[in-house]
Amino acid sequence: METVIKKYKTKNQKAKPLKMKFTLSTVIIHVILMLWGLTTIFPLVWVLNNSFKDREVILSNSFSLTNYANFTFENYITAFTRMNILRSYGNSFIISGTVVLGVMFFGGLAAYILARYKFKGRTFIYGALISAVLFPAFATIVPVFMGLYKVGLVNKHLGVILPQIAGNLPFAIIILIGFMENIPLELEEAAVVEGCGPWQIFNKIVRPISKPAFATVGIFTFLWSYNDLFLQMIVIRKNEYLPICALLNKISSQYGTDYGLMTAAVTLVIIPVLIVYLFLQKYIIKGLTAGAVKG
Repeated sequence: METVIKKYKTKNQKAKPLKMKFTLSTVIIHVILMLWGLTTIFPLVWVLNNSFKDREVILSNSFSLTNYANFTFENYITAFTRMNILRSYGNSFIISGTVVLGVMFFGGLAAYILARYKFKGRTFIYGALISAVLFPAFATIVPVFMGLYKVGLVNKHLGVILPQIAGNLPFAIIILIGFMENIPLELEEAAVVEGCGPWQIFNKIVRPISKPAFATVGIFTFLWSYNDLFLQMIVIRKNEYLPICALLNKISSQYGTDYGLMTAAVTLVIIPVLIVYLFLQKYIIKGLTAGAVKG
């Protein structure tokens, strides 16, 4: 069975790279993309540059490069000592990590059932998933908060984890269905002949082959959970449970004029996001495009 899976992966990895022809239209597109990239990167560089300056230097000349005369780590020291950034980092990773695991597990099982089994109501369920993706999250915040309050999950990690899992499941299921439908059915038929049940087929065949799609789902789920300031502000009010993004919002309201501390806090918030994008971007592209073409 493992040999069959390896042959399938090798076959799908032999796609020849496309040769790009540089025409006037492609040059214009590349110039536009470069300009757009500069406008996106410049604010990040500006924030990082000013995070090593004193507040007075930022107010006098925020666009000057940091040099030996005005360089300082005081903003980061203040962020770690006064605001307890490490505790908020821990809260964010507990919440986002649990959400990723929950979405990948339940989303994978649901996607496999919808991709392989034909039953009454399947079309309705798929349409409901698409509708859930289009439905704005803030429209349901009142009943969600009331439900969490009644069961005692306000100001707790689980109060953010459960709504985020429910909110990310439709996207995850749709992405995974598109990938799993392209897996050759012969692989599963061969597993049935060898005596495998549905769970073994999913765990030993479908899940390993679907790793690019699972990676894409995991990356996007982590980023959305990590950056979900709206739900975090509504559900969590106690400082000991605040995730990093909610803490940044608190810093901006209490220390809004301390631009050095603000830029240092923003830098600390975006570091995990940059790391995820830099090291896992190939999985994002591969997972989103893998199920786009039939055959």
